[in-house]
Amino acid sequence: MPEYSEEDYLLLSGIQHFNFCRRQWALIHIEQQWAENVRTIEGSHVHRVADQPFLREKRGGKLVVRAMPVHSRTLGITGVCDVVEFVRDPQGVPLAGEEGCYLPYPVEYKRGKPKRDDSDRSQLVAQLMCLEEMLACELSMGYLYYDEIKHRVEVPVDSGDRERVTAALEEMHHYFRRRHTPKGKLGPHCRSCSLHDICLPELGGRVSVASYIESRLAE
Repeated sequence: MPEYSEEDYLLLSGIQHFNFCRRQWALIHIEQQWAENVRTIEGSHVHRVADQPFLREKRGGKLVVRAMPVHSRTLGITGVCDVVEFVRDPQGVPLAGEEGCYLPYPVEYKRGKPKRDDSDRSQLVAQLMCLEEMLACELSMGYLYYDEIKHRVEVPVDSGDRERVTAALEEMHHYFRRRHTPKGKLGPHCRSCSLHDICLPELGGRVSVASYIESRLAE
């Protein structure tokens, strides 16, 4: 399988935006557009709970690492896991400075509650695939912690999940290389999007945001 060079890496977290709305992902990651709303602010607050880089906590046979950087050469992504729980397991891998072997389980923190689409799940699967590649191990699940219900959901991961994530990332790299922003699809999800006033979904994505802004400034 071909490998990506580091300068071509995409942000792992972008796969959640991509699966929510391809146009939203392109506006953020290609056109560098961004806007805050109450949902993004709440999401940032939830992540601050886990975002404590280099903090390691030992709990019996479990080692908890927060804000752990991860990457994958084969997927061409880089990012940070909110939390990775290393659980002692004879089928696991050795860790520097620790006795025994451990298997890593990514835990991704999310605002709200479980969603109907797989955008949250795809981000977790991508993290798991990075950990598999980095640590040369095989994993079968991770966890999504939802702030609204104060509960974490176990997420089993199979080959189908890996194939969907791989296909999405290949499409993301394709758009990014071409610097192409897909057209928007107007729908109920547009109302909750922080980029609604930038995206202009009512225009059907017929023009790029940059071109639209330039035309308005020229008026």
